[in-house]
Amino acid sequence: MRPTQHQTNNRVLGAPEGWKQGETPCGALPITDAQQDGVNCVISFWRPDASELALLNAGGLVALSIVGRTMPSASVNAWKE
Repeated sequence: MRPTQHQTNNRVLGAPEGWKQGETPCGALPITDAQQDGVNCVISFWRPDASELALLNAGGLVALSIVGRTMPSASVNAWKE
């Protein structure tokens, strides 16, 4: 899946400080600062390509990978455009 621009995006994140861009490229990520249930959060939007959609429709799973050794609080949702 690739990150995609959304009409609510109000900020862009870059690579974290100290990231070794030459070893593992990290692109810009358009985000929306928001609140969910009174909690500050950051939302990014991702669009699956045709092969990923076919895999999901066949019962495939969505995998969320976080760089590091822990998993921050996160949620994955479907969003109407």
